[in-house]
Amino acid sequence: MRAMVVDGVRARPEVREVPDPTAPVGGVVVRVLATGLCRSDWHAWAGHDTIAFPHIPGHELAGEVVALGEGVARWSVGDRVTVPFVCGCGRCAWCRQGDAQVCPDQQQPGFTHDGSFAEFVVLHAADTNLVAVPDGVPMAAAAALGCRFATAYRALVARARLQPGEWLAVVGAGGVGLSAVMIARALGAQVVVVDRHAGALAAARALGAEHTVLAEPGVDVPGRITDLTDGGAHVAVDAVGHAETAASAILGLRRRGRHVQIGLLPPIDGHPRMPMDRVIGWELDLLGSHGMAARDYPALLDLVATGALRPQDLVERTISLGEAADLLPRFEDAEVAGMTIIDPTLT
Repeated sequence: MRAMVVDGVRARPEVREVPDPTAPVGGVVVRVLATGLCRSDWHAWAGHDTIAFPHIPGHELAGEVVALGEGVARWSVGDRVTVPFVCGCGRCAWCRQGDAQVCPDQQQPGFTHDGSFAEFVVLHAADTNLVAVPDGVPMAAAAALGCRFATAYRALVARARLQPGEWLAVVGAGGVGLSAVMIARALGAQVVVVDRHAGALAAARALGAEHTVLAEPGVDVPGRITDLTDGGAHVAVDAVGHAETAASAILGLRRRGRHVQIGLLPPIDGHPRMPMDRVIGWELDLLGSHGMAARDYPALLDLVATGALRPQDLVERTISLGEAADLLPRFEDAEVAGMTIIDPTLT
């Protein structure tokens, strides 16, 4: 099969022929029809995660089952599926209680094993992790559900419990940030979005954000959020994953506010400092959110199938594996307003 391969930390990605995968016990092989390129893939390429090289990135995907491993009971060849980017083992206490997203023996395509920047990908513990994609849901939309859209949905609904009429501050208007805007508006919340790119802010306004803040030098981002939300946001999301953006989100909260950290904060130079004096003095809640288990997808897919939520509207562009190989090393600084989808069938 054709795949994007990275041979070492920060090595130039190459598209080349590699052996076709085989289905493991309890797992499947999926033909990849759409897969998203996101900042987490850049983190892995940059060496911020422990991965084995040579390596195929890619962790948010949708496609068609083409091979079944021994013991798979719920799925058949030809099924349209997606999968959370965190795949539980299906055996531990966390998986049995429906919290596969924190499974201690989790698998993550594109991190713990070869991912979806390829024509085919292996997925483990299929009966626990696969999610059926309804016929009316486009593959690009389904791919968005594996990471960014589902992550934003669970962060706002299950973790922060965002309520109608509350203010949400979103720092970072990439795929997950814009997903948060769409979900918040569907929940009846008001949204202010912060980003360093005017194009990303325009996309946020088009999706219903009431206010936007251009994060340029000299701008007091927390102060602007506080002014625009009449005293601070009820809920804040850092959708970037940087000490500065996380701090801005936290400092933009009102007293007793809730912060959800979605963007990865790897300890590149030690764990980042957070404004814990504000957290303590204002009794703020700091919440982590790490994807969403497969069992929680039906409610989200129902909203997508009815058109109440349209993750496909977040797709900014669709590119080939070769174009993705050129883009991945530059992705941290690329001006992206929405999602970049890779179609491995394109040449």
